[in-house]
Amino acid sequence: MARWDKEETTSIPDWFWEAVDTPAESRTIEVDECDVAYRLYPSPGKPGMLLIHGMNAHSRWWDFIAPQLLDQYQIAAMDLTGMGDSDYRYEYSSKTYAEEILAVIEDAGLGDDAIVVAHSFGGYMAVKAANLHPEKFGGLVLVDSGIRHPDEPIPDRPKMGGMQGKIYPDRDSALMRFRLQPPQPCENEYILQYIARNSLMPMDGGWAWKFDEDLLTTLTEVDRQPEDFQSLTVPLGVIFGADSELYSQQSLEYMQELVPQDFPFREIPNAQHHVFLDQPLAFVEALKDVCSQLPAKGQ
Repeated sequence: MARWDKEETTSIPDWFWEAVDTPAESRTIEVDECDVAYRLYPSPGKPGMLLIHGMNAHSRWWDFIAPQLLDQYQIAAMDLTGMGDSDYRYEYSSKTYAEEILAVIEDAGLGDDAIVVAHSFGGYMAVKAANLHPEKFGGLVLVDSGIRHPDEPIPDRPKMGGMQGKIYPDRDSALMRFRLQPPQPCENEYILQYIARNSLMPMDGGWAWKFDEDLLTTLTEVDRQPEDFQSLTVPLGVIFGADSELYSQQSLEYMQELVPQDFPFREIPNAQHHVFLDQPLAFVEALKDVCSQLPAKGQ
């Protein structure tokens, strides 16, 4: 990738550049008449892992994470339709997203024992997929994703999608408007800048963000239900930010009541909802640790 001006990059750690400079293959697979884009880091002979982003995000959010896992896994990172470089649909549903997840696992050759690691909204869709076809999963790791206790108050925050429909006259104007959704500060400005630079596409003589502005209004069958977690049979792990507004100790305890198995979890200090942006190195360590505790398929 083209690097930023030297003055801007002097404080960016070497591990970050080594990660984002790691080459990946860009691929697509057709699912229900739409192309689903994904990035593959081939590592033949190693177990497979699929990384799934959150709402209005895309596969490039994992560029600085995926290469750090290649010592143990063959990695793919996908774009759910309506986001990133995947096609847009007239309407979206959890069933279709589940089909996309399974199609990428198969097309990437990750195998039926692949571990799916999914953040936020991606986690909700991965749970749906795991319940529909548990035989296709080796494990599922939810990242700041799950279900809130019914008595747990929902944070008062702006609705997602504040950048929707906006076309900026130039790239720099758009980059200045990049915001995390839901809103939160992040001390790693270089990560935010990297994600923002890979989140734009040219449109109508200007620049727009890479997600379908109609996604939220055409999305169906995505509500989380206790039954979704009560019926989980695939090995499960959970990673969440200690300071997250969307996943708390109460959420964890509620999931421990619902899920019919004990599961490993890691709480990452000084991290909010976007855990792997806040603490990328701690997240990689936690992910490897949680995955090592997942029982092998069939055990």
